Amino acid sequence: MMEWFKNEFMISDNEELIDFNVVTQLLSNTYWASNRTKETIEKSVKNSLCFGLYISGRQIGFARVATDKAVFSWILDVIIADNYRGKGLGQWLMNYIFEYPEIKYTAFGLATADAHNFYKKFGFKDNNCMTRSILTTKY
Repeated sequence: MMEWFKNEFMISDNEELIDFNVVTQLLSNTYWASNRTKETIEKSVKNSLCFGLYISGRQIGFARVATDKAVFSWILDVIIADNYRGKGLGQWLMNYIFEYPEIKYTAFGLATADAHNFYKKFGFKDNNCMTRSILTTKY
C-alpha cells in the first residue's frame, strides 16, 4: 500500500479505504458511468488498480487503472467531487498514477469525450481515443 500527502489531502491505493457509496455517487453524475450499479463498481474495483483521494478520511475522488503491469495501462473513472475541482487535485492524482511503481513504465491509454485539454497536459494525443506512450529502457 502506498499513500501520498499534499496539505490536508491524501491519495491511497488501499482498496479497503474506498467508500463505494461515494464512488457510486460520483460516477452516477458522469456521462460514462451513470448507469453502473454499486455491484458493478465494486467488481470493477476488485479487478483494477484503484486510487482514492481523501480529505480528513472522507473520500472526494477516485481513479482506476486496468493494467497488465508490464506493457499497458488503461486509465478509467477519474473523478473529483464538484466542490474540490479547480484545486489541482485531478492533476495531482494523475501524476501519482504515472509515478506509481507497478505501472510507471507502461504505456497509458484512455478515452474521453470532454476532457481532452486536461489530458493533453500529460502528453496524451487526440486520436479519437487518447493515448500516451512512455519510452523506456526497461525491457
